Amino acid sequence: QMDVHGRIREVLAETIREELAPEHQQLSTEDLMKALRQRGIIDDVMKELKFVTDVNERERTSAPKPSTHFVDREPPVLKKTNIDPTRRYLYLQVLGGKAFLEHLQEPEPLPGQICSTFTLCLHFRNQRFRSKPVPCACEPDFHDGFLLEVHKDSLGDGSKMVDATTMLSICDPVHMVLIKTDTFGETTLVASYFLEWRSVLAAENGITNVAVELLGVGTESKVSVGVLNIRLEMYPQLSKTLSPEITNTQFALERQKTAEKERLFLVYAKQWWREYLQIRPTHNVRLVKIFAQDENGVNRPVCSYIRPLRAGRLLDTPRQAARFVSVLGYERAPVIGGGGGKQEQWCTLLAFLCRNKGDCEDHANLLCSLLLGFGLEAFVCVGTKAKGVPHTWVMTRGTDGTITFWESLTGHRYIHRPINPDDPPLVEQPKPLYPYRTIGCLFNHQKFFGNCQPSDAVEICVFDLHDESKWKPMSGEAIKSVCSPGTTSSVPPFPPLCASTIDAAVTSNEIELQLRILVSEHRKDLGLSTVWDDHLSYLLSPALAAYELERTTSISAGNEEFQDAVRRAVPDGHTFKGFPIHFVYRNARRAFATCLRSPFCEEIICCRGDQVRLAVRVRVFTYPESACAVWIMFACKYRSVL
Repeated sequence: QMDVHGRIREVLAETIREELAPEHQQLSTEDLMKALRQRGIIDDVMKELKFVTDVNERERTSAPKPSTHFVDREPPVLKKTNIDPTRRYLYLQVLGGKAFLEHLQEPEPLPGQICSTFTLCLHFRNQRFRSKPVPCACEPDFHDGFLLEVHKDSLGDGSKMVDATTMLSICDPVHMVLIKTDTFGETTLVASYFLEWRSVLAAENGITNVAVELLGVGTESKVSVGVLNIRLEMYPQLSKTLSPEITNTQFALERQKTAEKERLFLVYAKQWWREYLQIRPTHNVRLVKIFAQDENGVNRPVCSYIRPLRAGRLLDTPRQAARFVSVLGYERAPVIGGGGGKQEQWCTLLAFLCRNKGDCEDHANLLCSLLLGFGLEAFVCVGTKAKGVPHTWVMTRGTDGTITFWESLTGHRYIHRPINPDDPPLVEQPKPLYPYRTIGCLFNHQKFFGNCQPSDAVEICVFDLHDESKWKPMSGEAIKSVCSPGTTSSVPPFPPLCASTIDAAVTSNEIELQLRILVSEHRKDLGLSTVWDDHLSYLLSPALAAYELERTTSISAGNEEFQDAVRRAVPDGHTFKGFPIHFVYRNARRAFATCLRSPFCEEIICCRGDQVRLAVRVRVFTYPESACAVWIMFACKYRSVL
């Protein structure tokens, strides 16, 4: 009715005439808003907007939605202090999301109420960022800015600032992973997206706004999850921008080059597979995996899921790395509907780390990458466990030929001694302790071998990888063409590991307090009173520390002192019972429910008798990312009445 657009246009034309005439400076959105405000147009518009509300509606209207992002806020540029004017930055702002239709029916969260949240994790050229969690909604209120350095590790070319042409050749995308955390702290992977940021190099005044459509993961990789509004900006501003034709030509060339490399590798892989099948017809049932689908349903060569990964100062030994990988949660890729089929999904490393849980392939790939980083010759093995269940694990080959299997889900290590089927029956054969039955192939970031021994049973398998009659190799050159970092391939670079953000002492205390309340309530329901013995609780600490040390190093120590202290704390004629248990999550209620399922633990928690004293001790051991090992020990002492 007011012809708002017309009036705004007039004012803007006038403002631009007045302010731009003198010295052709750039006008920002802020200046234009200021001009409109001075002319009082915004106030007029606000006055004119009459909201027609139903009487019933009025009672339940929610708090007004915040106005668009640039009105009363200071421009984000003012708040930034840590910009080094000699470096080149990409400033990426996430300005809200829309069309997250799965959350269309979600009610507005009440203040203080715990609700499901979305978190956005980013990785760009060895830098990682995480957004503030926002409540899940159809239009989630993301308002975050991330300052990405274009040359993080090197100073660029002779330490001069990179120009647009040089940046055009940096083909690393910004990897964005959207995680949903429910009210119980369980995480799910919602979307994983590679953002092509170089369009900003051709944008006028170095700013571009993009609406990014996120697609689902796994079986839903063709379904839209929602749209994120993203604004990209270069700092300092580029002296000259490129023309869109140049950037588009560059992208087209890169795509063409990648597609050609992938096509050639596919031709080679088909040829290799034909030759492999000609050795023995039974080879077609062996688990020889050359390609695997990632979370977006893209087929990638398996070798590209591995890369030597150094953990900096976060992990000190290969065994500690194995322990870290084993405390990351295990969860099979979700399948919609029954049928018992296993949905295959090998996650990119960022998606696995941000979700903090994944399938056995994700664990094996990460462990193999870390062991390679520690300078060992490591491979991922693809085969089966008991009952023919497909499985992956890691193998290292010592310089003396010792073969060690590492189970990535438990951190256990097994030495492999092959059984010789041609030995006479009286010769004593080694008894294998590992759970693996068959092996089809093994690979790392540079090599791939298909098992062509007469039998694929692990126990009689000989791991002489130089003998081509036992292991058929793939050409190293072919693997390198599609899997080596730095090539224009579709393989995302690996993110660095992050230090833990969990405070071990605080978390241990919280869980312990919650468990005390849960135990007291449980005993109250049974008509039993509860008396806690703080001294006995404290004495359980050394045992928990020793268990974790044993898991990490396979060495047990300090047991004598623990036993001695307990003997002194438990008087004659009394009985002591203790029950340790280990979890990789920090949910006290869930842990307590699991403990009650164990008859030993239930016996302690529900202990009846004379002078019953209860004790519980929790010790959280933190690892990189947000992985942690939680040890809990319940104990009781009571007078034995016989």
